[in-house]
Amino acid sequence: MSERQNGRPTLEQVAALAGVGRGTVSRAINGSPGVSEQAKEAIARAVAELGYVPNQAARVLAGSLTDAVALVIPETEARVFAEPYFLDLIRGVSTELALADKQLLLTLIRSEAERQRFERYVAARRVDGVLLASVHGDDPLPALITRLGMPLVMNGRRSAAEPVAYVDSDNIGAGRAAVAHLVGRGRSRIATITGSQDMYVARARLGGYLAGLAEAGIVPDEALVAAGDFTEAGGRLAMRELLARDPGLDAVFAASDVMAAGARAALREAGRRVPEDVALVGVDDSAVARLMDPPLTSVRQPIEEMGRTMTRLLLQKIGEGNGTGPVAGEEPQRILPTELVVRESS
Repeated sequence: MSERQNGRPTLEQVAALAGVGRGTVSRAINGSPGVSEQAKEAIARAVAELGYVPNQAARVLAGSLTDAVALVIPETEARVFAEPYFLDLIRGVSTELALADKQLLLTLIRSEAERQRFERYVAARRVDGVLLASVHGDDPLPALITRLGMPLVMNGRRSAAEPVAYVDSDNIGAGRAAVAHLVGRGRSRIATITGSQDMYVARARLGGYLAGLAEAGIVPDEALVAAGDFTEAGGRLAMRELLARDPGLDAVFAASDVMAAGARAALREAGRRVPEDVALVGVDDSAVARLMDPPLTSVRQPIEEMGRTMTRLLLQKIGEGNGTGPVAGEEPQRILPTELVVRESS
C-alpha cells in the first residue's frame, strides 16, 4: 500500500509545503550533502507539520542536537575500572566535553545483546556522536556506527590503513625506544610480552620491538616472544612461559604497565631480581609504573591528551554536520608522540 493510499503524507506533499523539489527532501531526510541550511529548516517545518517522520528526525533535520556524546568501550567493568589506561582516557574525554557543555554517556558493551541495544540507541539519534575505544580487528561497531550516519572517532585503529577518524600514539616508536634503552643498558637476551594480536596497538608494539632488535643487530628469537592480553594475570603467565623457555633472558619489554606488573610478580616468584637479573620496561607510564617496586621504566603515551584530542575532533565533526560516514581523504587522524621515562626497573 502506498503512502497516498493509506493516508500518510508523501514526499511530494512535504516538498510542496517546504517549497523545494522532491529530491531535495529525499537528500535532507537521508542526511546527504548538498542541501542548504535554509532548505533543511523549511523541510523540517514541513515534516513536523505533516507528521511525515517522527519528531526526533525532524529535530535532526532542523539541526537540533542532544548535547550528549557516547564513549563506548567494548570491555567488562572489571577491566575498564581496574586499568589506569581507561580511567585516564575517560578523564580526558570528560574534561573536554565539560568545556563544551556536553554530556558524557559511558557505555560498556560486553555481549551481542548490548551491541544490538546500542545500535538501536544510535539509530534513534539519542547522542550526537560516538567515541570508540579498545577496538579489536573484528569489531563490528565502527562499520555499524558509520552505516547509521553517526559521527565517529576511535581511540586507536584497526590497521595501518584505517579509514575511520582516530587518535593514536606512536606504538611502533614505543617498542623501538624500549629496546634501544635495554640494549644501551647492556642487555642482549631481550624478551617481549605482547598484547592481544587482534588489536593493532599490540601488533604495532611488537613491530617496534622487532625493529629495535634489528637496529641493534640482534637476531629475533621466537622463544623470547610470549602472548599476553593486556591484563596483569596475562603478564604473569607470559613471564612464567618466557622463563621456562629461556632461563637466561636478561630483559623484558611488556606491551603495557599492567602486564609488566604481572611479569614482576612472576620474576619475584622465580627468585629473579629486577633490574639486576632482569631489566623490565612497560608502556603507558601509568600509576602502576610509579608505584611498582622497583618503580617501572615505561614508555609514556599521552592517554589523557588522546582523550581530549579525540573529543575535540568529534565535536568538530558534529559541528560540521559530517555524520554521513567517512569521505576518502577527509577523516581526521592523529598520532601523538611517546616518551621513554627511565626508572629503577632498568
